[in-house]
Amino acid sequence: MTLHKTPAAVEDGYVPSERRLARERYRRGRTRRATAIAATSTLVTGALLFLLITGSPGWTRTKETFFSAHYARVAFPQVMEGLWLNLRLLAVCGAAVLVLGLLLAVARTLRGPVFFPVRALATAYTDFFRGLPLIICLLMVVFGVPALRLEGVTTDPVLLGGGALVLTYSAYVAEVFRAGIESVHPSQRAAARSLGLSSGQALRFVVLPQAVRRVVPPLLNDLVSLQKDTGLVSIAGAVDAVYAAQIIASKDFNYTPYVVAGLVFVALTIPMTRLTDWVTARMDRRRAQGGLV
Repeated sequence: MTLHKTPAAVEDGYVPSERRLARERYRRGRTRRATAIAATSTLVTGALLFLLITGSPGWTRTKETFFSAHYARVAFPQVMEGLWLNLRLLAVCGAAVLVLGLLLAVARTLRGPVFFPVRALATAYTDFFRGLPLIICLLMVVFGVPALRLEGVTTDPVLLGGGALVLTYSAYVAEVFRAGIESVHPSQRAAARSLGLSSGQALRFVVLPQAVRRVVPPLLNDLVSLQKDTGLVSIAGAVDAVYAAQIIASKDFNYTPYVVAGLVFVALTIPMTRLTDWVTARMDRRRAQGGLV
């Protein structure tokens, strides 16, 4: 009986048994069969959906209204130009949301009666903006603030819309950070204090690093939501991807530009979603192996 040696086996002198080689062949064959079955099932399902959709009575009119190649070519360059505003809002507002959310979370977890007013204000802020619909917050800020005619206060719809996004999302992110802080076992803080660290140093060097590491997946989910909601600044007249599509659609009452804008946002969201899934799976594996505190 001849045994096949792998490169690793040649180096360390290990010779796999015939049973192991057979088991590996079986696993490879099962993987190939599963892949073939999945591919065939996907093709059959796709073909059935295609025939069902294209054969429906209203497909011709739907295709002209929502999937016109002509209007897609017209809208795409303008939608991409407006998308640059959405990306800038995501970068600036995302950074501001993380900083403000972390400050609010720390304020809510401060100990001692002297910090009660700080905890109460942080709690009131979080409860209010988590309960207030984002669209109402946007309307109040982008239209209400300019109506005050305050000297030195900007009336730029982009800045005001971004401010409204920060106000709302910082409340959600603050709760994510607070959950991470409270998930750190009290013994970690006690051990830090026993080593001579002050309360602030224990929070900064021991608690926060562990808390932030634990809440990375939900933070990424919030950033995905923020990425989509940057399109709401269009209600103030800011020409982003959504408003650019609206301008084109309102001329000829063809709604293909909305589909183009929606697909662009989906194309941006999917990579971040997959990144979130990868980070979550990686942290779960490390936690299962005991490598994550």
